[in-house]
Amino acid sequence: MAKQQQSQRSQHDRPHDDSPNPKLADAAGEHEPSNAQKDPDQWVTGGESMTGAQASYLKTLSEEAGEPFDESLTKAEASKRIDALRERTGRGIDH
Repeated sequence: MAKQQQSQRSQHDRPHDDSPNPKLADAAGEHEPSNAQKDPDQWVTGGESMTGAQASYLKTLSEEAGEPFDESLTKAEASKRIDALRERTGRGIDH
């Protein structure tokens, strides 16, 4: 019980960190864009094999578009292909 109280107390006694989140783009443009906005060619891991989630989504989009599925794409290539097929199929695009 004493350990639990000590743990709870130490969480509240820590100083609050008001530093900005580096992953969020600054309104004044002073920071790099977040990873969600970064060009796939700029991704550090963009040259690695696409993820399982990318492969699954890309396969679905490829089938819907009547396009071949290329399982050898990198993360960056898969991201670009997904964007292109989403435009073509209209899937996942807000209208």
